[in-house]
Amino acid sequence: MADMLQRRIGLGLLTAYGVGVMVGAGIYVLVGAVAAQAGVWAPVSFLIAGLIAAPTALSYAEFSTRLPEAAGEAAYVATGFSRAWLGLIIGLAIVAAGTVSAAAVLRGGSGYLISITGLPFGPTVAVMGAGLLAVAVIGVLESLALAAFFTLIEVTGLALVVFAGITAEPAASFAAPAGIVWAGVASAATLAFFAFIGFEDIVNMAEEVRHPTRTLPRAILLSLVITSLLYALVSYAAVRAVPLERLSVSEQPLALVWQEARGGSAAFLSVIAVAAALNGVLAQIVMAARVLFGLGARHRRLAIFHHAHPKFGTPVLGTGLIGAAVIGAALTLPIADLAQATSALLLGVFVLVNGALIALKRRAPEAVFSVPMAVPVAGLILSLGAFAFTIGGLA
Repeated sequence: MADMLQRRIGLGLLTAYGVGVMVGAGIYVLVGAVAAQAGVWAPVSFLIAGLIAAPTALSYAEFSTRLPEAAGEAAYVATGFSRAWLGLIIGLAIVAAGTVSAAAVLRGGSGYLISITGLPFGPTVAVMGAGLLAVAVIGVLESLALAAFFTLIEVTGLALVVFAGITAEPAASFAAPAGIVWAGVASAATLAFFAFIGFEDIVNMAEEVRHPTRTLPRAILLSLVITSLLYALVSYAAVRAVPLERLSVSEQPLALVWQEARGGSAAFLSVIAVAAALNGVLAQIVMAARVLFGLGARHRRLAIFHHAHPKFGTPVLGTGLIGAAVIGAALTLPIADLAQATSALLLGVFVLVNGALIALKRRAPEAVFSVPMAVPVAGLILSLGAFAFTIGGLA
């Protein structure tokens, strides 16, 4: 066994990984909920949400050049606050959040596949999970190449929805829109913010990226910009093609856009949703295993995870453990409640990462990629606000 991961990933695959994690399956259901609050101004809410996420993404970008390590957030918090135990807690929390998130997505993706094929639930979950686990073990290049393929399928599906929406007859609610209500737009932007969670996973690939101090910040910012534009276009197509009263209550808003604009079945979107789910599960397994690998380098009791397979160059033990936990949780746990809490947990991590960067910049202001102090301050305030909003929703 080796203690080094293999640097095989470039900017293109890393950006595709980031876009795939963020787009995931969420955009397929979130558009209707955002439109319910913002009306035809939903695209503005998505753009505002991207701007809310931007300061924290920039904080991650600077940290990725200061500490290009596998357990990104754990290293950032431990170094910024000079508290190794706090970094360990954050790292384990990220592993738990990734595992629960992957289990929830695996369960949802299996549901889409079962609706198409009629296969039994248990074996479907087990086979899908085992297949993704095998890819994650075989190699990081293979994992991210497959993730990029899934991302291409997702983006192609969204592009078809955008085309259908912008070529359809405008709905009456779009042709004669009500005046903008900023309170609704702002509330919808807070909801839409959760569609941007995922850029933070990029930093945990640091030890497998070529030229990490140059590639990581570029991939983070590119994936955020691409996703923001994609969300804005998709939501524009949706509010243009579908009357608000129908869009706002739909659980499958993008299928509704296609049916309204083109007619016929939108079953192909279920296939794309399966690809999106597979992408999300694979990305989370890969990410969580890298966090365990990085924690193993910093904490003696977890040193067993700081090993890479000599042939595959992947952290096989951590990958196997995470993959098995994801499959088991998808089969047995009430995932919905746990998955809802992961957003609050990740926002709490964002607060700590921004705070850690503020502390570190005061001690050592110079970095390969440096942002003004106002950036992590803004990131901290915005993340804290979104965290409070989420906790209020869970209460």
